[in-house]
Amino acid sequence: MTGTRTLRVGCEIVHVAEIETATVLQVEPDSRAHSGRAGATPIVVRHQWSSTPDLPMHDYMDGFGNPCRRTVLPVGRSVLAFEAVVEVADATEDVDLDARELTPPELPDDVLAFTLPSRYVVPDLLGDEAWQLFGGLAPGYRRVQAICDHVNGALSFAYGSTTSTWTAADVRASGVGVCRDFTHLAITYCRALNIPARYVFGYLPDIEVPPLKDPMDFAAWMEVWLDGRWFTFDPRNNVPRKGRVVIGRGRDAVDVAMVTTYGGPLLESMTVIAGEVRDDGDVVTVMS
Repeated sequence: MTGTRTLRVGCEIVHVAEIETATVLQVEPDSRAHSGRAGATPIVVRHQWSSTPDLPMHDYMDGFGNPCRRTVLPVGRSVLAFEAVVEVADATEDVDLDARELTPPELPDDVLAFTLPSRYVVPDLLGDEAWQLFGGLAPGYRRVQAICDHVNGALSFAYGSTTSTWTAADVRASGVGVCRDFTHLAITYCRALNIPARYVFGYLPDIEVPPLKDPMDFAAWMEVWLDGRWFTFDPRNNVPRKGRVVIGRGRDAVDVAMVTTYGGPLLESMTVIAGEVRDDGDVVTVMS
């Protein structure tokens, strides 16, 4: 029987605004059961929002079923903070090398949207390349893994190497990116082959893996529809991992933005926490 791991996750985001600015945050773990979801649903033991100054907030579910929180940033400096303790399964994501791809006529209605182009995912631009690279491979889980292997080897990870306007085609041309860019490129190749793939945003602590030399941030990976369910793939890290805590899912990073502001406040700082809680209450790994 699989045990559990207790994690502490959260963030503190500091803005300075010249005008009152409507804001939506997506940083809260999604703890609801999902039909066909990839991985086990985390159990939120406790969670807390805070702000300085004290700001009115309310939560809602967006069109993809992701938990969101709305507020209005005041003029001047403001601090928004979220923290949660969650329990997750002490197991890596499922791997099924024999999981098969489904043809478009076999796909459920609500999965079809994840075969189409979106803001950062451009199978219409990279379709020929996708078929040249992967069209000759046998369809199924192994072909998706081959896509991840290729993206992991073709791109170099570098903070600050891309901007918020870069599509998968821009990333492919530059050869560098962060985890969202690795994910956008892998999703692009999948969709070009009519394999449904969706973008996932969440916390990923370093559990039973060597710590990365670069400080971590929020993480992005993808889920791919195979054999009637979603499977997790991570083109940046490219190994099964423990401790994934999903915040949200969507077509690409537009649908699961950490912060969406209706204006241009200055982001003064951001600190992210994701780590396993020890018996003494300390967090083993901190991402910042």
